[in-house]
Amino acid sequence: MWDYTDKVMDLFHHPHNMGAIAHSECTEAEAVAVGEIGSIVCGDALRLHLRIDKASDRIVDARFQTFGCASAIASSSALTDLVKGMTLDEAMAVTNKNIAEFLGGLPQEKMHCSVMGKEALDAAIANYRGISLHPEAEDESPLVCKCFAVTAGKIKRLIRENELTTAAQVTNYIKAGGGCGTCLTEIDELLWDVYQEKMGELPENSLAEKETSPVSQKQASRLTMVEKINLIQEVLAADIRPILEADGGDVCLYEVAGNLVQVNLQGACCGCPSSTATLKQLIEDKLRQSVSEDLVVEAVR
Repeated sequence: MWDYTDKVMDLFHHPHNMGAIAHSECTEAEAVAVGEIGSIVCGDALRLHLRIDKASDRIVDARFQTFGCASAIASSSALTDLVKGMTLDEAMAVTNKNIAEFLGGLPQEKMHCSVMGKEALDAAIANYRGISLHPEAEDESPLVCKCFAVTAGKIKRLIRENELTTAAQVTNYIKAGGGCGTCLTEIDELLWDVYQEKMGELPENSLAEKETSPVSQKQASRLTMVEKINLIQEVLAADIRPILEADGGDVCLYEVAGNLVQVNLQGACCGCPSSTATLKQLIEDKLRQSVSEDLVVEAVR
């Protein structure tokens, strides 16, 4: 059973702005834009209608038709409430995070409903303006998830926009990998690609800042093995465990030998297809930032 907020349940039972907008409802100064996303075959579909004042580019009305679950209906309703009264440029800045926040949050497994809302909004505005949805031509990128027809470009964009770190999160946000699961390894590779891109974008002075951080000062003073183990335990408890627990997982320190840190992944993390990404991109990276750049983390059973 999903843990929905009161706002989600209210908009599920009493959705706002349901229906279509007919051209006959518009004045000569207005136009209708329609954005459609998803597929009934895949389980979720959303058609968004915007009535736009042509002179000001302002959204006068917004309505939706959706096929999906409670969170899909609530997300669609929230989207229409959010964008009514906005200009198209203001609406373009609305993110799937804004939709989820408007609802007081969504279960991680249902975040794809907020993404669907954002994509329908982008599609409607692109339709009105007669432009390509994504100038980077992501549709020409390789198809990764054949079950839900999701391309590599789309997966990488969602990873960047939502700072995703695991294949399970990608599945929650965009369904990719949620069918036969054979693409999960490719999704892990895309996560790694984005992670490396992000590291390459770090400003040069970030290294200087790192050298003067309290942790670096501790490194300079050469931690004893006991101090190193205690610091690793602190970072695991304060910075890493809460993230894993949010997805039903956990991690425990198994042993520290020099710079080799062995951990035991537990709960949902144990046997997860994206456990390698979790181990390297989350746990090892965080421990290197907070304890020592020389640490290498490996999982043991």
